[in-house]
Amino acid sequence: MKTKFYFLFFLTFFIISCNNSQKKLANKIPMEHLIDPSNDNQWVSLINPDTMEGWHYYQDNGQKSGWDIENGVLTFTSANAKGKGDKSLVSDKEYTSFKIHLEWKVSPKSNSGFFWGVKEDMKYEYPFVTGPEIQILDPENPDGPLTQAGALYGMVAPSKWVTKPAGEWNTYDITIDHNTNKGVVVHNGEEIVNFPLSGEVWDAMVAPTKFNRCDEKPWQNCDFGKFKTGRISIQDHPGVISFRNIKILEL
Repeated sequence: MKTKFYFLFFLTFFIISCNNSQKKLANKIPMEHLIDPSNDNQWVSLINPDTMEGWHYYQDNGQKSGWDIENGVLTFTSANAKGKGDKSLVSDKEYTSFKIHLEWKVSPKSNSGFFWGVKEDMKYEYPFVTGPEIQILDPENPDGPLTQAGALYGMVAPSKWVTKPAGEWNTYDITIDHNTNKGVVVHNGEEIVNFPLSGEVWDAMVAPTKFNRCDEKPWQNCDFGKFKTGRISIQDHPGVISFRNIKILEL
């Protein structure tokens, strides 16, 4: 009888524990920030298996190289890069409010970034002159909390560091919603950053950074973060940087 009682007791405890764990997992990230591109036919893939259709080099002059795509993996190899100027890729299409899922990995000591609100104009030398950035970085190559992987570069540090080592795939699920004035970064299943996209708080975040040096190049036009509608971009940098499964849902 005692054996049966203990068995029922531990079975009940196990079921309750499992239910509590599931509730904690479900509550880990607010439902509006959970992104599952496979469950919505309105998601659009931004990577073709073997072509770079939908992307082009920033301020492309026909002389730039360094990016290749193979089996749905888009890779920048700095050793193969040629041509003058920034070699980041930008989308052919412009976006305003959206959710985006992307997977990335970097070689040791390498880094990159994801940008939005990028205006492609000859007066803007780089995508980061206009577009805010979510940092992509080898976690063994930190440069301070504000530039760690998942950070809103230079402005908001991630609440926790959950980046996988160089050579392993990481995920970003990013929401940029001008309807609610909110940006959110979910990194490897953990919400780590949220921020406004405009207004007094945004202006206060930008004020002490290099992005506000309007009397210095390349910031002289003072247009950082000013465009609600713009291209998205993935950054060139020394090393090898790969992306796959980039999917976007316009809001």
